Amino acid sequence: MIDRETVDRIFDAANIVDIVSDYVTLKRKGVNYVACCPFHNEKTPSFVVSPSKGLYKCFGCGKGGNAVTFIMEQESVSYPEALKIVAKRYGIEVREEELTEEEARRNDDRESMFVLNGWAAEYFANYLHRDSEGINVGLSYFRQKRGLTDATIRKFGLGFCPSKGDRMSKDALAAGYRKEFLLSTGLSLARESDGSLYDRFRDRVIFPVHNISGRIVAFGGRTLRTDKQVAKYQNSPESEIYSKKRELYGLYFAKKAIQQQNFAIMVEGYLDVISMHQAGIENVVASSGTSLTTEQIRLLGRFTKNITVIYDGDSAGIHASLRGIDMILKEGMNVRVVLLPEPEDPDSFARSHSAAEVQEYIRTNEQDFLEFKARLLLQDAQGDPIRKAALIGDMVQSIAQIPDPIQRSVYIKECSRIMDIDEQILIGEVARKRLTSSGDRETDDFLRRQAAARQQEAAQAARPEAEFVPKIEAGSSFEVLEREIVKYLLKFGHCSFDFKEGRTMVACNVAEVIFAELSDDQIVFRKPVYAKIMATYREQWEQLGTGVEVPAHIFLNHLDPEVCSAAVDILTSDDNYVASELWRRKEIHVESDAEMLAIGVPKAVTLYKSKVIETLIKELQKRLGDENLSEEEENDIIQRLNTYNRVKVTMARKLQRLIL
Repeated sequence: MIDRETVDRIFDAANIVDIVSDYVTLKRKGVNYVACCPFHNEKTPSFVVSPSKGLYKCFGCGKGGNAVTFIMEQESVSYPEALKIVAKRYGIEVREEELTEEEARRNDDRESMFVLNGWAAEYFANYLHRDSEGINVGLSYFRQKRGLTDATIRKFGLGFCPSKGDRMSKDALAAGYRKEFLLSTGLSLARESDGSLYDRFRDRVIFPVHNISGRIVAFGGRTLRTDKQVAKYQNSPESEIYSKKRELYGLYFAKKAIQQQNFAIMVEGYLDVISMHQAGIENVVASSGTSLTTEQIRLLGRFTKNITVIYDGDSAGIHASLRGIDMILKEGMNVRVVLLPEPEDPDSFARSHSAAEVQEYIRTNEQDFLEFKARLLLQDAQGDPIRKAALIGDMVQSIAQIPDPIQRSVYIKECSRIMDIDEQILIGEVARKRLTSSGDRETDDFLRRQAAARQQEAAQAARPEAEFVPKIEAGSSFEVLEREIVKYLLKFGHCSFDFKEGRTMVACNVAEVIFAELSDDQIVFRKPVYAKIMATYREQWEQLGTGVEVPAHIFLNHLDPEVCSAAVDILTSDDNYVASELWRRKEIHVESDAEMLAIGVPKAVTLYKSKVIETLIKELQKRLGDENLSEEEENDIIQRLNTYNRVKVTMARKLQRLIL
């Protein structure tokens, strides 16, 4: 367990903008930063980062929190693990109390796999640089055949696995790493005969695969043999920490350059990425030999909406890879294509040209996806009208993937020009494609939104006065009512309002009213997270005194991530009342906070207490039906029911006064 002092130091040091920008491209908007949410797929940014408050909030999916909870979500790690990641970033030493035997047994398997992969990467790198076999075979290959410098080799953590079939596995076991994790990470395989381990990557140069935060999740191994019966590449299998469809090779090293240049270059293999980086082109990633996936595209979309795909000059698989372009378009990305001169690939081209030459070639030769696809397919058609018709259908298929209607319209016009075909025909074909492939509910949704907006405008025009919009009514659930009371505490606990008691106006403090009303009846909230917020607030309130604002960071940086998440959700919500700027300009009265609190706080507390009373009455009525009750027990229940019913009537009258 990490001590509170260290946790406080971590939160004090953590810069949420720096941490979030490692995972998603942020753009400044006033005092905050905005981006498309990394937790759900969206086209319009609704993800907001507040550096002053140290929190993030998505107003689309509702997720919110601080720097540590963001790491928890992104890395799928526990709260203590996320604290360690942030601490490591800022050079903070983490002191932990010794784990109990039970806690040690429950140690997370994922973390054990990460630790083993880290050890393996260091093992392979050391073997490459220090063992004679690694130097003569692996290092010689990287330096002489691939032209990589020692700095590049170390940057990407390249290595070599011994040719002796089980050496790495035996060394790992000797170092204390468990067999089950050697198998689950895929570093080792088990012989069918006796279950003994042997190395998956034996006699191969090694390419560690880093996730977006720099942790090693997998390895790729390339054989240097010319034997065609031996697979050229071996890759780690899917595991608890590695899913190949969710990782892009090189993204960890490329993300800053992608953000700065606002476009990413997509290539095919490990060495394509590495050689481009060495040449000074760092905004490069690869799908590592796997077919491009939607998850990979969305991962890249956190940093840029612009992708340039580079194809080998002699690539026979260009036609097959065009499907990847359609997938990129479908995610709302902008695609350009570069075809290298034969027989070059990105690796060889980067090694034989300077960074300036590579950049100039890309700028000069990149084509819009539509132009590239048209030229490529027209070569196959060669004047055949039937094949040309099929080609147009292929072009329409790509255009139909584009989600933005304006962008689609521009591409339809361009396709009409290139293919010399009537624009209206293309419009109809694109519409049919979208209808059959996705149902194209855009227009219906848009019309519904427009109709709803017109209805809302009409309703406001008919009733122009400012109005408090109550979020709670009789019949609301315990959770809704508890959230409402917590909202008043977190946002207005230190504030005062005047409450009319008979003919007298009484000055009341929000926190004092809430705690007094609930404590008198010994009411404890049912939802644990709200009960914890109430307890934390009360503790601070009793120390600071009535009328002093309890700092928001107490809840935003709480040790319990659920408290943090709930506090972010409440503090970033804007659900107190609706007031039109038009009404303000026309000098129509709009309720102040004090006026709103004078109604809202007593109403929320009274509704909640009424809910508690109703629940107690129902429980007693249910007990009254028990045939085994003694006469004494029955009389006791009836008396309590009478008492609760009187309280219920009193509360109903109080609510009626509040509403009127």
